[in-house]
Amino acid sequence: MTPQLAVFFVLAALAVLGALNLIIQRHPIHSALSLIVVMIALAGLYLLMGSEFVAAVQIIVYGGAIMVLFVFVIMLLNAGVEERTNISKLAGIAGIPLAVALLGFLAAAIARSNESAQAGFESSTLANTKEISTMLFKDFVYPFELTSFLILVAILGAIVLAQREKS
Repeated sequence: MTPQLAVFFVLAALAVLGALNLIIQRHPIHSALSLIVVMIALAGLYLLMGSEFVAAVQIIVYGGAIMVLFVFVIMLLNAGVEERTNISKLAGIAGIPLAVALLGFLAAAIARSNESAQAGFESSTLANTKEISTMLFKDFVYPFELTSFLILVAILGAIVLAQREKS
């Protein structure tokens, strides 16, 4: 087993365990922290593929900014511990066969995969950071700035909606 494959298995297991913990947790803040673990594990998987720009964006945007917004909304709503309920009959009837079918499709896809797909991506097929940054700040500078303006307007709207009326 190569070191790269071992790191892949560790990061993949960390992502899966973080995702399961995200679902199992009863407190929303603990779920948000589990989601941060998943995002960082995904960034490590992107690094293994040779996409350092996407890994950095994964950590900065999703692990940082989006999760800060999630935690802000959780605290704003003053969400407490979730109550446990019994599983609904519809979830039991439809969910379990669908989960088994999904696992079957995944097993069939893994069984059909060939050696070239298992070997991984070649780094020459992936764009490097310099090419992506040149394209982002030269060819797509106006959509990039428009997106930042829309995010700014959304943040201002969230602040206005979050203000409580003075009594």
